[in-house]
Amino acid sequence: MNLIEYPDRDMLAIDLANLLAGELKAALLSHDTASFAVPGGTTPGPVFDALCAAPLEWDRVLVLPTDERWVAPDHARSNERLIREHLLVARAAEARFLSLHGPGAHPEDDLDDIAARVAQVLPLSVLLLGMGADYHVASLFPGAPGLAAALADDAPPLAAMAPAGQAEARISLTAPVLDGALKKHLVIYGTDKREALERARSLSPEDAPVQAVLSDMNVHWAE
Repeated sequence: MNLIEYPDRDMLAIDLANLLAGELKAALLSHDTASFAVPGGTTPGPVFDALCAAPLEWDRVLVLPTDERWVAPDHARSNERLIREHLLVARAAEARFLSLHGPGAHPEDDLDDIAARVAQVLPLSVLLLGMGADYHVASLFPGAPGLAAALADDAPPLAAMAPAGQAEARISLTAPVLDGALKKHLVIYGTDKREALERARSLSPEDAPVQAVLSDMNVHWAE
């Protein structure tokens, strides 16, 4: 794990956006396309706002969420909606998007079809993650039914998750997919999250799922 500290959140967003753009450009030098997995939530918004104007061949970049709530793509809590509104604009509007949502009533209904599409873009060229105070990444929550299977080395690309206390069922990239990304970045803000990350390093992945992806991870932190 490589911890990078920034004087403030604005500087983090700008510097990280430049770094991500550079990594995507580098990936496109040796591949026809680059796959870029990103989270929803509030944390990545400022990074997206800076990254979307980057001058690169966005039409060769495929963007996908790290996880998704099983709600309509235009729902206020949809990760897809946030990504489309904050990242897939300006120059980045030319990027392709791989949705993790399907027509079924439950994630399990469409899991195999979506997983097959995800498998075609692996390994991920670049990964951006956030982390919850409970140590979850993507939708891999401590204690969630099916977590052990999603953490396993032979896990399929996607898992249907129903974490306790969460309003919606979810679909998530699994630990091998996240950990197997060629470039990995985790953004955390505030002392509480930094202390949580330090605690996670001494816990098992079952208790702290972020532990499963920390190898060679670049952690970007600002107060």
